[in-house]
Amino acid sequence: WELNGSFHQPSAFLMMGIPGLEALHHWISIPFCALYLIAVLGNCMILFIIKKTQSLHEPMYYFLSMLAVTDLGLVLCTLPTTLGIFWFNMRRIGFDACLTQMYFIHILSFIESSVLLAMAFDRFIAISHPLRHPSILTKTTVIKIGLAIIMRGMVSLLPIPFLLKRLTYCGKTELSHSFCFHPDIMNLACADIKVNVFYGMIILLSTVGMDFIFIVLSYILIIKTIISLATKEECLKALNTCVSHICAVLVFFIPMIGLSMIHRFGKNVPPLVNTLVAYTYLIIPPALNPIIYSIKSSHIREALLRALRRKSE
Repeated sequence: WELNGSFHQPSAFLMMGIPGLEALHHWISIPFCALYLIAVLGNCMILFIIKKTQSLHEPMYYFLSMLAVTDLGLVLCTLPTTLGIFWFNMRRIGFDACLTQMYFIHILSFIESSVLLAMAFDRFIAISHPLRHPSILTKTTVIKIGLAIIMRGMVSLLPIPFLLKRLTYCGKTELSHSFCFHPDIMNLACADIKVNVFYGMIILLSTVGMDFIFIVLSYILIIKTIISLATKEECLKALNTCVSHICAVLVFFIPMIGLSMIHRFGKNVPPLVNTLVAYTYLIIPPALNPIIYSIKSSHIREALLRALRRKSE
């Protein structure tokens, strides 16, 4: 512990693996390693295929590339501490290192939410205004959207580490997860955390909350457009282009909302449930998104098969 002026600040926090199953951590690490491997290889494969396939150089796949980069970032943020606990029981993380990890986890989560919104907007334009789609979403426009997404995440979350550093922390230093999460760190303080709670809630609602609302509105408009199409075949074809994106939205938002609710209102939720929801939120989407898009996108599937054939020849 360090006495810094009028407040106490811990030199480090202790991270938690899976409560009650510490003796099985080495065995539990096997499925986690598999998920991390799938996430890294799958997202690298998506980026490689899009880069090498000229026909995929269009807005839908540029946004998919952003999603893959974001998923890789999330994986690399949590992999060292999670596997460090499972393999070597390395629970200790420095205070500043914890705040840094927390900042990047939240930034990448907010960026993923915004990228999913951009992908919903792309699908809406492609289905509702197909002739104007190339002129609306030009390469320059996509780059500007990407930069705006990154800046929004960085600027909106910049005060969070400083709000945590100003707090006085009590004797308890054990976190609930194998990674650093804002509500988790905040709840270890023995000072007034109303500012942290209020700012965190405002930022969450004004970014991820608004993204989710606009995604839902986009799909309401998309469904309205699809219903107006002349034939059943056209309806199914238009809807099929959205299936992979809908799956990605559900896989990301359901566990994220669940984890936020548990941290704010689930005081009596068993620690094991809290831990499993957290892992589902941060590990499952990066692992599933490449699989979803590889299965549902015929263009990516065909490009992957062509690449495999070239390697085998």
